[in-house]
Amino acid sequence: MKTTKWKEAIILTLRGYKFWYKIDKNIIIYKILYAICGIVSPYTTVYISALLITGIAEGKELKKLFSYALAIVGINLIMSFLNRMCLRKINASQNFMWEKKEIFFNSVNMSMQYEHLENPETYLKRDRIFEAQNANGFGTWMLLWHIEQFIRGIFSVIISISLSISLFILKAPGTYSGIWTLINSPLSVIVVIAMIILNIYINILTVTRQSNFLYKEIEELQNDNRIYKYYNEMLENYNAAAEIRIFDEKSLIEKSWLNIYVHPKYMTNIIKYYRKTGRLRVLTTFFMNITLYLFIGAKAYMGAFGIGNFVLYISTIERFISAISDLFQTVSMLSSNIPYLRDEFSYLDMPNNMYQGTLKVEKRAFCEEGDNDYEIEFRDVSFRYPNTETYALRHINLKFKIGEKMAVVGENGSGKTTFIKLLCRLYDPTEGVILLNGIDIKKYDYDEYMSIFSVVFQDFKLFSFSLGQNVAANTNYDESRVIECLTKSGFSDRLAKMPKGIETCLYKNFDEEGVEISGGEAQKIALARALYKNAPFIILDEPTAALDPISEYEIYSNFNRIVGNKTAIYISHRLSSCRFCNDIAVFSNGSLIQRGSHDMLIQDENGKYHELWNAQAQYYTV
Repeated sequence: MKTTKWKEAIILTLRGYKFWYKIDKNIIIYKILYAICGIVSPYTTVYISALLITGIAEGKELKKLFSYALAIVGINLIMSFLNRMCLRKINASQNFMWEKKEIFFNSVNMSMQYEHLENPETYLKRDRIFEAQNANGFGTWMLLWHIEQFIRGIFSVIISISLSISLFILKAPGTYSGIWTLINSPLSVIVVIAMIILNIYINILTVTRQSNFLYKEIEELQNDNRIYKYYNEMLENYNAAAEIRIFDEKSLIEKSWLNIYVHPKYMTNIIKYYRKTGRLRVLTTFFMNITLYLFIGAKAYMGAFGIGNFVLYISTIERFISAISDLFQTVSMLSSNIPYLRDEFSYLDMPNNMYQGTLKVEKRAFCEEGDNDYEIEFRDVSFRYPNTETYALRHINLKFKIGEKMAVVGENGSGKTTFIKLLCRLYDPTEGVILLNGIDIKKYDYDEYMSIFSVVFQDFKLFSFSLGQNVAANTNYDESRVIECLTKSGFSDRLAKMPKGIETCLYKNFDEEGVEISGGEAQKIALARALYKNAPFIILDEPTAALDPISEYEIYSNFNRIVGNKTAIYISHRLSSCRFCNDIAVFSNGSLIQRGSHDMLIQDENGKYHELWNAQAQYYTV
């Protein structure tokens, strides 16, 4: 862990407050006002009470004494009103702060460079952020919770010093001998200040040690929280229920999971350590209070100030020491929080290194006759994933136009999916260039370029929204068009049985009347979604890999008829699914080794396609 430097601490802390101000400026403003109101009221009460007591002792007019009492009541009423107003505003904002932060992080995820999302380190970093947040409110949450303490500490120190400084300046009138002379001398002031400084030092030392111990315990707790979160997510997934029962995994899970929380060791350790380190703090505070009471009492007895000031000085110095201790504790906690802020902002600051072009992709209305003006070309393209030395693709050269249908085949790990990721510009080539109509695709506006592709990935995702929203990928959609696309994808029979038609919610996460769908039905919905987008390029990246070869072939054949003259790219490691394509590209070990029609490729008995076909042929007959 990096050593926290003050400059970095200040920069990250200020940025953290800017972060919250951006999310909801009201909560920052009202928390500051709430803290100020909370500190003004007790100090004004102590100060005016001192004037009132002094006035009573000196026999001042009843009218003057009444004005003091009225001032106390009036100020407390005003501060109480302001406090309640601020608290209402704070509570109203805090009710939604968790959701607002989640929404902010999710928006960052959705716009984050795809490369980062495929990197496991990104997920580990996000997990660490939320584990620290859930364990003890570390990260930006700690800034939000401690802003009031920090503001109160600052104001309390300033006000305490301004109200109590006269204690060390005022001298008792007259001539004194013996010990009374010592009370009036600078030595007594030095002794009292030394006791205060000692008490502050012990408080700071204690708080620092307690904070460091807490930080160490929380670090260990985060590891257990990660296990706790994993098991919770696993047990909430009904797909795991069968394995748990068949293999009798209940005992395994309980012993490895519940054992972590059988003994509340973390809280016990923290309480024991706080008691141990707090004893010296209590002792020094006791001796300091005795010294203060003797010093202030002696000065009051000698006539340096009235009885009211005795109350004022005792109260303000005690508040000063408490404020210094609380302020340093807050600063210490914020200092311990810097590594978590560093993690959080490094996550939010992940760079998008992909060049963002400005050229518009010319919109061409698709027609049944086809529009052959679009042309994609891979020109000597090679690619390796970040932080690896092995190339996933090497020297790929191919060209295809809109309206063509290409099958990309090969064994697992041959580079098929990587080829599609480059085509859709989820990654940029390590070497070589990809061209659209003779122009490097990097020069096109990123969102514009992405809009010409509609892809059904192998691990496609449907959401617990309505069927219509899943197909349209939007809350607003053309109902007749949704139904048309579902019909084309072969989902019409299942749609007819749905209680609310296309308004039926998939799954039961948000709607108890939601429906569970099978894997095959989910594939048909994903295909309908690809059709609804109406993009000129449609890509199927092994979305039917879980099906048997015959069923997969039927789906691909049907979809080939549906897409008509649009460009379609089919990816599969099973050759039977794509034999209807006139153009088949064969990948092996990251290289394009063969290309042609099925009839042509099968004739090459030494070729990879012939080898794969014969190895799989036993599954192609019924």
